[in-house]
Amino acid sequence: MTQTDGPARTNDVQLAGRKGWLGVVTLALAIFTVVTSEMLPVGLLSPMGGSLNVSEGVAGLTLTVTGLVAAVSAPLLIPLLGRFDRRSVLCVLIAVLVLGNLGAAWAPGFGAMVVARVLVGIGMGGVWAVAAGLAVRLVPPASVPAATSLVFSGVAVASVLGVPAGAYLGALAGWRAAFWAAAGLGGAVLLALAVLLPRLPAERAVPLGGVLRLPADPRVRTGLILVGCLVTGHFAAYTYVRPVLEEVSGVGAGLIGTLLLVYGVAGVAGNFLAGAGAARSLRRTLVVITATLTATLAVLPLLGGSVAVAAVLMAVWGLTYGGVSVSTQTWVLLAAPQAREAASSLFVGVFNGAIALGALLGGVAADGVGTTAVMGVGGVLAAGALVTAVVGRAPAPARP
Repeated sequence: MTQTDGPARTNDVQLAGRKGWLGVVTLALAIFTVVTSEMLPVGLLSPMGGSLNVSEGVAGLTLTVTGLVAAVSAPLLIPLLGRFDRRSVLCVLIAVLVLGNLGAAWAPGFGAMVVARVLVGIGMGGVWAVAAGLAVRLVPPASVPAATSLVFSGVAVASVLGVPAGAYLGALAGWRAAFWAAAGLGGAVLLALAVLLPRLPAERAVPLGGVLRLPADPRVRTGLILVGCLVTGHFAAYTYVRPVLEEVSGVGAGLIGTLLLVYGVAGVAGNFLAGAGAARSLRRTLVVITATLTATLAVLPLLGGSVAVAAVLMAVWGLTYGGVSVSTQTWVLLAAPQAREAASSLFVGVFNGAIALGALLGGVAADGVGTTAVMGVGGVLAAGALVTAVVGRAPAPARP
């Protein structure tokens, strides 16, 4: 990450020791909490739908609503936050998330659930946009890549632990218990943020026009195209990975869970490997990620008939996609070092919009062509990201 000058940076206390890293861990927990809260309905659709008297398809809109709200709210929140201290801002946003999870746990009907999920979307989009650029202010320059990877490990770990844990708790104690637990976790994170983070004054106020003008910079625009292609392609394929594996590999429900666990564990490793790689050569790291993802999605329907081969391909897929968040956000933040929060808010907006678009495109392909066609859609979009990574204008490396 680029170290920038400015009033806030000048006044930042250099927390090179344990306190700075405790703050980084707290930010990772915050990211873990918001991503888990966003994705929680994935494992709870059937009981939620039955309790709220809606179909599973309608219940799935609770995930769509949250993603779309986050996509819209993140770029709008940063200008509204002005020069408020970022520790206080994060605490307020986590409190909004907690209210949303409490509302979801209580919701007597689908309308109340949608309102609750809107609050989750606002909290999630805001926390991600603000927290993503704070690692650079908590640790020495040499430790910034590792700290950034740690913050974004919250995304990967939420996929591996948060969502399955929610599904397990829902099966054990009812789907509402999962949302109560998410609210409790949010409360604990709020307390940790208040205690472990130092005061973090805003670096500079950015008007909405300044946020919207950032894509005019070709380096920022390239980064946003990269994340848009990669995330849309991934979710076009991954949303339907279960029926694809059932059709191609003939695996049952038990093995599906195992293969997804393999994917998730590999994703955590990929997050840290990509963070280290991005610190050395950002473009090369993204070329490797996009090329590998393109090839993996292309060959899975062709070679995935063997369970062993399918397991290997799922591990490669997880390892590759696990590095997408940290590498693409690093690209965007380096492209706009003078407006990290504004750039991060655009990143979060594009990322969450791409999740919704990817699921939509995958559904159209699966219904119109066939289930395995989703892999082709994902592969084409990943190939588009590969071309972008090769020919697009890259940001300058971080200054030591």
